[in-house]
Amino acid sequence: MKRILSLLIACICLSVSAIAQTGSIRGTVFDTNREPVPFSSVFLQGTNTGATTDEEGAFVLEGVKPGEHRLVVSAVGFQRESVTVRVTEGEASGVRVSLEQAQQGLSEVVVSASRTPETIDQVPSSITVLSRKAIEEDMLVSSNLTDILSNRVPGLAPSTGTSSNWGQTLRGRAMLVMIDGVPQSTPLRNGAVDLRALDPDAVERIEVIKGATAIYGNGAAGGLINYITRTPRQQKALSSRTTVGTGGSLVEADNSIGARVSQMFYGKTGKFDYVVSGAYEQTGEWKDAEGDVLPPDYGLGETDSYNGFVKLGYDFTPFNRLQLTYNYYSSEQKTNYLPEYGNYETRQKTRAVLGETQGVPQGVRGNHNLSLRLSGEHAFLNSRYEADAYYQAVDNVFFWSPVFENGGQSMISSEKKGARILFSTPYKISGSLDGDVTYGLDVLNDITSQPLVDGRTWVPEMDMLNLAPFVQLKTTIAEDLIFKGGFRVEKVSISVDDYTTLRTVNTKTGEIDNPGFAVKGGELGYNAYLFNTGLRYNRSAYFTPYASFSQGFSVADIGVLLRSARVDDIGKISTEAIVINNYEAGFVSKLGKLRLEGVGFVSTSELGASGLYKDGVFVVIRTPERIHGFEATADAAVLENLSIGATFSYVEGKIDANENGSFKDEEDVYLGGERISPPKYTAYLRYALLENRLLFNLQYTGIGARERFELNEKGTYSFYQGPVEPYRLVNLSASYRLTKSTSFNVGVENLLNEDYFPARSQWFTGTNLYTKGKGAAFNVSMVVEL
Repeated sequence: MKRILSLLIACICLSVSAIAQTGSIRGTVFDTNREPVPFSSVFLQGTNTGATTDEEGAFVLEGVKPGEHRLVVSAVGFQRESVTVRVTEGEASGVRVSLEQAQQGLSEVVVSASRTPETIDQVPSSITVLSRKAIEEDMLVSSNLTDILSNRVPGLAPSTGTSSNWGQTLRGRAMLVMIDGVPQSTPLRNGAVDLRALDPDAVERIEVIKGATAIYGNGAAGGLINYITRTPRQQKALSSRTTVGTGGSLVEADNSIGARVSQMFYGKTGKFDYVVSGAYEQTGEWKDAEGDVLPPDYGLGETDSYNGFVKLGYDFTPFNRLQLTYNYYSSEQKTNYLPEYGNYETRQKTRAVLGETQGVPQGVRGNHNLSLRLSGEHAFLNSRYEADAYYQAVDNVFFWSPVFENGGQSMISSEKKGARILFSTPYKISGSLDGDVTYGLDVLNDITSQPLVDGRTWVPEMDMLNLAPFVQLKTTIAEDLIFKGGFRVEKVSISVDDYTTLRTVNTKTGEIDNPGFAVKGGELGYNAYLFNTGLRYNRSAYFTPYASFSQGFSVADIGVLLRSARVDDIGKISTEAIVINNYEAGFVSKLGKLRLEGVGFVSTSELGASGLYKDGVFVVIRTPERIHGFEATADAAVLENLSIGATFSYVEGKIDANENGSFKDEEDVYLGGERISPPKYTAYLRYALLENRLLFNLQYTGIGARERFELNEKGTYSFYQGPVEPYRLVNLSASYRLTKSTSFNVGVENLLNEDYFPARSQWFTGTNLYTKGKGAAFNVSMVVEL
């Protein structure tokens, strides 16, 4: 007992001694009008020591080593600022920091690019961040996340206007969709319904990393989209946000009126903080520019959507936190309409007709996301650490189809269990050379299948185990030159049991075209060694260049190969994984109130990712691919109450059919529309009146032409090769702040009632997806924040 008591006394003495050898920094962050800037991020450069300012803009950093330090302060909507602070042992150093307004939140802290918090101007690659303000602005027009992202993100293909984002690629390749870093995509059987994984009211911001990346593992061939969920916005114990609204067609209002309600409570008391929210939306009939009801296949009309969200956090100390997050989302279509298929050759659109629907409601039957995260700072060698475990399960139900014997509906079922541990250790070689090393291990078990709702097996269970250790180095030289480099190992094994292919029907003749036969399962294994490196030079705001090389890793869509197998052993199916090389170079220029950004990119892979039917078997084209393109963005604060901006994105890609290393031969062919989108133009104008109480936002999205293919021997265009004709969409919204806590909002989607076929309807050439886009529609809402 005496020995234990002596040990405790010694530990206390050592702790007191250690505290006495440090100092603290106390400060306040203001804007240029001397108003406090709450919830801004404050951290010491070259360390993982940081804090967030309170409602009064105040912060405290404890346990700081004596000496001279560089304090970096950033906040959404402000330019990043850094100041020098000298800390004396046992004393508190005071500092006041003034932030200037930024034209965009370009100094915002992001986490998706490197798995550690950093500002955008520290990342040597192209990133688009949609802030909560931007999301709320676009929700005045539409709550469909595929539309919001398409209108905001250069390089993302045009919205399909449906529940399916198939063909909505990012820079010509598939993307990985995540919620707080938890994967929502199902690359083993990519159903392309992952963008609508939660309700936008549960989202704090969206981070889009463009170009192949392996930072989160399998599936990010074209980049990643990470939905960062809501966090408490106030330091008081209870705050709330209530939204009620309605909307419908402006062309033909009958049966089109829907409703939406959302309620959120959030707050912080002591060391505990929370966010609890629920949302419900019921849409009416969606109608095109002619007033006709849009068909139900992948439809969003007559849909009931529910979202429940809980986030609980507990700060053991100012630098150690435990956080539990759960989100549930469902969105099912309940309709009495059936599709009446049109004809692509005669340009007759697919319609909706009343009738008795078959099967169960299509859509997201339920998407569960549960995660537990422990994070903190000041671990060994002053390291920041993060450890989390997660569970995700989803059932996505598709429309009823006669292609199955006696008809049926398929659904993609996916269950993921994962764990991740990460450390970030800072280092400082001299006053002008510092950085950090980030390293860790990701473990993922993904079990995905595609059965029919009635229990028949179409795609058997694919059980994947993915182990991936990684290391990432960041070095800052004289505060201006940022170098990054990293390495990641992907070790993947996928097991498939023996199965029998499903009997299917030729819908034209009514005869069985696949009688079903036994296929031997087995084990598939992949190993990939992936690199990335990049440079960014921040010396001058007039011209900030960056360049990077990164590799991504993606397994083939194994499920679609298994379900159409014509061989008796999966070992005979071409399922090799794909490694993508992404090269990009760009710049940012700030010229007064004007900001410009341009980036060019090239993406290559030795193995292809597109597929086709050959001799009745669906195969992935293994020949090399090359995709290239560029993106441009311009934003200007013309007046204090007027801002404008525009973007342009272009992408093109070809297959090296004769595999001679050249993409200019006659044999080489362009990639189809399911991969390559037409050029996209966007523009916006924001105008404020009455001391910012009345806000207008005018938004334009233009889709250009793409014609790369000739008519086939049947005198029509093959699947994925139809020409895309241009179309233009204009949205308008207005928001009036009635009181400090209440605002009234109006939005109009497709203001000019453009009568058009979305890009996917044009290049696909199939009758079942040959549907028109949504016509003019209105949305009215009221928001009360207390």
